[in-house]
Amino acid sequence: MTNTSTTMIPARAAARLSGKVAVVTGAGQGVGRGIALALAESGAAVVLVGRTLRTLESVAEEIRATGGTADSLVVDITDDTAAESIIATAVRWLGSVDILVNNANLAEPMPLDEYSDAAFRTAFEAGPRASLSLMKQARPYMVARGGGVVINLVSSAAVRWDAADYGVYAAVKEAIRALTRAAACEWGADGIRALAVAPHAHSSGLDWWMRHNPEEAEQFIAGIPAGRVGDPVADIGRPVAWLCTEEASYLTGVTIPLDGGQSRWG
Repeated sequence: MTNTSTTMIPARAAARLSGKVAVVTGAGQGVGRGIALALAESGAAVVLVGRTLRTLESVAEEIRATGGTADSLVVDITDDTAAESIIATAVRWLGSVDILVNNANLAEPMPLDEYSDAAFRTAFEAGPRASLSLMKQARPYMVARGGGVVINLVSSAAVRWDAADYGVYAAVKEAIRALTRAAACEWGADGIRALAVAPHAHSSGLDWWMRHNPEEAEQFIAGIPAGRVGDPVADIGRPVAWLCTEEASYLTGVTIPLDGGQSRWG
């Protein structure tokens, strides 16, 4: 498969987010990494948030190697003070916050009977609770800058024909979708846009599963109209970067599937 993430983008696109500051949670791998790289590619300075310094710094080095600005911040997103600390640190390091990407997730697909109460609470703490806390902390800085963009990562798991094993995972993501819509309606007058993005792209977990289950993986890919699994940078990150530009200034409050046509949102 061709690695489209290395394709050069036009100079105009490379400068379209110049002067903007972005905070990306869960930025050390997968979709979070892809979005962080694409935002930096478009000119934004990026604060990479996650639990593992090694993976965050690997992404930061990728950004710095191309002349971009990136800093790593290790945080447990479930801590009560995490949101305040993240936004305050981003402001201290880079001056403000224009773009917030809530990508961190601790919910896992598994049968309802196997989901412990502790795991359930953690999933919602890391998902809608942390996302809303970060949104509220970032809002005053976005208002002071004349507006901003919130991108919340959700999932097509909620519209699967077979919801088995996806109950809690989908519930977490649907709660985030509801918060996204509310933020778009309540904060639009402040120039803040809020969008939910439902991605489908390569990750370490998905790639491992595909290698070890080749027949199932073949059937899985056959169900994607585009005929392939998305690239985290080219197919997810770059569209998200565009969503953060003035070109998309009239788009807010909706869910955008970036999944090659696999899901059917009603």
